[in-house]
Amino acid sequence: MITKVLMPKLSDAMETGKVIKWLRKEGDPVKGGDIIAEIETDKANVEIEAFGSGVLRKILVGEGAEVPVGDLIGVIADPADDIGGLATSPAKPAAGPAPVAAKPAAPAARSAPVSSGAGPLPAMESYQSVPATTQVVPMAPAAAAAGRVKASPLARKIAGQAGVDLRLIQGSGPGGRIIRRDVEAARAPAAAPAVAPPAAVPARPAEAGRAPFVIPPRPEIEFEDIAMSPMRAAIAKRTPMSKAPVPHFYVTSEVDMDAAWVLREQLNSLAGQPKISVTDMVIKATALALLKNPGVNAQLSGQAIRVHHRAHLGIAVALDQGLITPVLRDCDAKPLARIAVESRDLAERARGGKLRALEMSGATFSISNLGMYDVEEFSAIINPPEGAILAVGSVLQKPVVEDGQIRVGRRMKMTISCDHRVMDGAMGARFLQDVKRLLEEPLRLLV
Repeated sequence: MITKVLMPKLSDAMETGKVIKWLRKEGDPVKGGDIIAEIETDKANVEIEAFGSGVLRKILVGEGAEVPVGDLIGVIADPADDIGGLATSPAKPAAGPAPVAAKPAAPAARSAPVSSGAGPLPAMESYQSVPATTQVVPMAPAAAAAGRVKASPLARKIAGQAGVDLRLIQGSGPGGRIIRRDVEAARAPAAAPAVAPPAAVPARPAEAGRAPFVIPPRPEIEFEDIAMSPMRAAIAKRTPMSKAPVPHFYVTSEVDMDAAWVLREQLNSLAGQPKISVTDMVIKATALALLKNPGVNAQLSGQAIRVHHRAHLGIAVALDQGLITPVLRDCDAKPLARIAVESRDLAERARGGKLRALEMSGATFSISNLGMYDVEEFSAIINPPEGAILAVGSVLQKPVVEDGQIRVGRRMKMTISCDHRVMDGAMGARFLQDVKRLLEEPLRLLV
């Protein structure tokens, strides 16, 4: 049986994807569910699974090549299958800046490890975990003679500007590829000018979409323009597609979290049990409320409203590069402990660039929690094509009045953003009431 390996479409805005590396070679046996390759989208690095068993007969798109979604990138088949018509591909490596001749680095840099610095680390070009320091070592003579230096276009550009010889750097990216962080770590600090009057500076390459609050201060200049990373560019393109044409309306409710807080502490005190977070409890409550209010678990589909009867929740995860929303499926059918394990695993793999293709799409509703940043209340933008998103704030201790008495209680605010084309205010309010009731009577989350 022949199985085509296609470049997946992981979002409505995705048009192309880049093959980062193949985890299987031509001729390797594979079975359904095996991870066979990593691809780079505008928002994340994603692992591709094999959907059939057999042998990886042909790799049609090499590492570093960028192709449109839906294009054939590989073929899985039995050894006896005829794949003659699938054995070629028009895909070519993505064009990048030509390598820039770089000056050799200072001799001292050839043998000593260069620390990345004590301050915040610059964000990566891809979401792979890399060490905090980069060892600068000479390349093997044969490789240097052949000129085989694997480096990203951005790394080449920065190396050319800084006078760093790429042949002296050990890459920490996929397959030993030199990425931006490696070049930054190898750069010798430049001497500060005697007089640095405030001035504008030319635009510099994006620091992988780092948010303004983590950009290191540079008081010697007045301002600087930082080019968008692919993720930030995708967000800039996608959010107007939601906020501008989609008529948002917002409903806010305050939840008594006293009982939920006590239950969470009791569950977390049990030995051998996964730690439960407030987000986990909100996920479970939201999923159960969506089944009771299917009109909220809906989206506009042409001239119809598509109502979903399974709760696949997108969980917003903040990265230095931007925001990514991996999908936790069938949350209504999973016990709270399993949601806790899977949501934590999903977030960790999202930060490490290890998500799978199926975890990047298919959400029916999304949750964004900024409570860990001491945000009391906010309104989120709907993630199309979904019809709503829930914004969750901090659990705060505040004075509350009960039976004419003032006491200290724990309260949390939630705001649902709704697509008015799909639902009305009363529908959103009833949904929030059900989420609120489930969190205020948290034992319902365990049955």
